This record gives sequence, structure tokens and C-alpha cells, in this order.
Amino acid sequence: MSIRHGLLALLEHGPRYGSQLRTEFESRTGSTWPLNVGQVYTTLSRLERDGMVVQDGEDEGGHALYAITDSGRVELRSWFENPVDRTSPARDELAIKLAMAVGAPGVDIRDVIQSQRRHTVKAMQDYTRLKAQALAAVEKNGARERDDIAWLLVLEQLIFQTEAEARWLDHCESRLIRLSSTAQAAGPEPASPGAAGAAAGTGARAGAEAEKAARHCP
Repeated sequence: MSIRHGLLALLEHGPRYGSQLRTEFESRTGSTWPLNVGQVYTTLSRLERDGMVVQDGEDEGGHALYAITDSGRVELRSWFENPVDRTSPARDELAIKLAMAVGAPGVDIRDVIQSQRRHTVKAMQDYTRLKAQALAAVEKNGARERDDIAWLLVLEQLIFQTEAEARWLDHCESRLIRLSSTAQAAGPEPASPGAAGAAAGTGARAGAEAEKAARHCP
């Protein structure tokens, strides 16, 4: 998540202080990605270091205001104009979990999939209910309320994302079933002559040792 670009976008509407930026960011995204004031001020310090924002006095309450610079506007325009890079996708905890669950001792990957599917479906239902509320707000306030429209777009992205995740989990389960069926149909691999000879030799040695131990028993 690009907090820095989100803050630049908000600052383009005029100078703001840290808590105000946090409130507006969460309002615009429906608190989907909550921020703390420390994150905001750390990001503002870095933006100031990079020449993209400057401190612009104080408001009546004594809060330090920040304003976007020309360099910040150039960076923001570039962010809006260029696609989000997908060549280096962010780590996905669910994909990593399933990858590690394959063959893990004592782990039934089907149980992992079923548990995640229940959670994903519940999340999808929650997002759909929130979408209905957001749509009602948009219809009531019209296109003038930017936060309602922005929140609606975020919700719809989350719904599409969870729908895709549910389909992927179904695919994973089907893939495992097919692989299991293929392995069972193939049966155990026949032992090679060398392996059979080694097994026979091991058996003979074990028999001899057992006979020797029996002769020494009282």
C-alpha cells in the first residue's frame, strides 16, 4: 500500500496536519487500511526529506501544517498515470501457507483449505453487506460525496478479490484430488533389482543375527 502517494493526493487539496491526514485517508478508504499517527508523521518526514512536501505554518489549534510541492505534484501525477507494477507481487500469506502445507507432517491441506474457504465466504458476505450501505449513501448524497464513492470502489475491489480467492481455493482442492487419484492409480513403484537384492541381503543378515542371539539365550 502506497501511504506516501495517498498522503500526497490528500495534500493536493490543500495543507493538512498529521491527524487530519489520517482521518481523511481512513474516511476515503473506509478504514480498510487503518493508519496510526506515527506512520503518517514518519511518511511526512520522508516526503519532506525528498522535497515533496514542506511545512506550511500552523493552524489555529497549533498543528503543524504540511503542503505539497511541485516535485510532489510531479510524483503524484506519475503515480496516477503509471500502472501498478505486478512483476514483483506482494507476498500473499495464504499462498505461502498452502505451499508450505503441501507434504507438511501432521497437516491435512484439505482442512486448511476448508477453514480458509469458510473465512473467505464470510468476508465476502460482510463486504457485500457494506457495499449495499455504501450504494445507499451514494444514492442519497449523489456524486458530490467523494468519500462514499471512493469507499464503494474499495469495497467492490475487496469483493472481486475474495470471489477470486474462493475460486482459487476450489481449484486447489480439485487439483489435490486429481493428483491423489493419479498417484493411487499408478500404485507403488516396483523395486529395482538392485534394491531387491539389497533387501534380501539385509533380511539374510537379520535372520543370521537373530539365530545367533537365540543360541546364546539361556
